[in-house]
Amino acid sequence: MFKYPKVNYIGNKEKIAKWICDQFPNDAHTLFDAFSGGCSLSYEAKCRGLEVYTNDILKINYHIANALITNNDVLLDEPDIETIFSGEPMEGFMYENYAEVYFFPQECKELDRYRQNIELLESEEKKSLAFALMRRAMIRKMPYSRFTLNWDKIVQLRDEEYSYKKYKRRRAYHNQSFKHHFLQNLDEYNQAIFSNNKKNVAYNDDIFNLLDTVKADIIYLDPPYTGTMNNYFGFYGLVDDFITSEVTQPFENNFVNKNSAIELFDQLFSKLGNFKYWYLSYNNASYPSKEELLDLLRKYSDDVEVMERKHNYQITGKHKKEKNTEFLFIVKNESYDYTNRHSRKHTVCEATN
Repeated sequence: MFKYPKVNYIGNKEKIAKWICDQFPNDAHTLFDAFSGGCSLSYEAKCRGLEVYTNDILKINYHIANALITNNDVLLDEPDIETIFSGEPMEGFMYENYAEVYFFPQECKELDRYRQNIELLESEEKKSLAFALMRRAMIRKMPYSRFTLNWDKIVQLRDEEYSYKKYKRRRAYHNQSFKHHFLQNLDEYNQAIFSNNKKNVAYNDDIFNLLDTVKADIIYLDPPYTGTMNNYFGFYGLVDDFITSEVTQPFENNFVNKNSAIELFDQLFSKLGNFKYWYLSYNNASYPSKEELLDLLRKYSDDVEVMERKHNYQITGKHKKEKNTEFLFIVKNESYDYTNRHSRKHTVCEATN
């Protein structure tokens, strides 16, 4: 049995991935996870034997998918670890751009060395797995697990005495090394890799560039929830900068702007003809509202159902949570021509909570 590793991704559907996949019809054998993020839903679907196609516009999310969804058997071994962590820290892109912005200068030098070394790994799967683990290490050292704080606040929150005085927790893990966090999670990531005997594929693109070419029984849509804490470029764009050694720019079609959200959803729904079933995750704190989304979806199908479930989003600590209702919109595309035959599904992973 296989288990989804600790990815620590805001908005992750890990806690409700099983519930969502339980709603998939028996005649569905392929899934396109169009906003795959941390890949918890894709991982659950892979466990159930579906052929999974993932997409995310963030490069780090592509690498998570390439490491955990498309990768069938490639692990990081001891020689790989020696390669990644060999040599002396160096002054490179991270040092020049982000020293005393997100990390201390010596830490940025370490990241620059590790980035150079990851390029020496022998396969793309190994590189993706290394990027996913380095992301986990970078996130563990960052207060609130996102790159949206200013440097003074980061320094303050990484002060263990201040943290203990203020929160009764020293949070020593913020000051443990990247290598420590990488190695602490290595076995869990390696053990999460398996084959479900399907040709799973990962994409890294704007969703609107793929809808005419990717075909699947189900498309699962989990876009940023407009009007909520949903700035994924702000949360994780720094990791893309680390990967590309470039200062990346915010992307279009990001579902952040309320002024364009309804038009963007309508444009999205109008292009889903390649999919027999549409599944959309959203919640009651977001815009558009449940009723507005229903109106939009009913332009394209008379067969629309909404399921609801309470779901808590932990934001800043174990006591402060946003309690919301999660909506799952289920649409049957009545104009879809279903002619393909597929093999029987089978479950190979641990059940999700």
